[in-house]
Amino acid sequence: MKEVTLEIDGKVVKAREGETILQAARRAGVEIPTLCYDEELEPYGACRICLVEVERGGRTRTVVSCCYPVEGGLRVRTETPKLRRMRKVILELAAITAGENVGEKVRSLAHRYGADLSRFSSLGLVEPSKCILCGLCVRTCSAVTQDGVLAFVGRGVRRAVALFPEKTGYCGVCGYCSRACPTGKIPERGPEGAFPSAYEEAEKLSKSHI
Repeated sequence: MKEVTLEIDGKVVKAREGETILQAARRAGVEIPTLCYDEELEPYGACRICLVEVERGGRTRTVVSCCYPVEGGLRVRTETPKLRRMRKVILELAAITAGENVGEKVRSLAHRYGADLSRFSSLGLVEPSKCILCGLCVRTCSAVTQDGVLAFVGRGVRRAVALFPEKTGYCGVCGYCSRACPTGKIPERGPEGAFPSAYEEAEKLSKSHI
């Protein structure tokens, strides 16, 4: 397989063509934080925590490292002041839907980047549900069951993970979604009770003006 050479935080890295920046960084021992990445699943880029700055030809851009393919000659920076500020705000915004009880992994990142998880709680846009909408449970469930027991519904601040009751018979209570969840929202017994019915959510959305 063809290799390309790039620079990550000043370190020269040889990566396989087709790899993402996140994959290349991990193989080189460079940590890029993320909440929605699983090497067994297609990258989704939902959490945005893995943002990095890439420079090529004198132009610098901010990209999602789990989705951005490596290129020869790229210069990648993973911990600039700008990236730290962006990660701080992203974590604070995630707490709008999750609340402050978001699990050790999220709290650890919040502490690392100085994020105040209660910053936007006074807005009262949605009822906190301990979910950061990273999509890991949805993607894991789809990969395991091949049938959408869990799915996203709604848009914007009304976006949520919901359960399709008629499909719960396909759920083998394997625990994969529970282990994938970075906030600890899903119990080991499975997603039933952890998420609302998709039809309940649809009814709420039909009555919402947001």
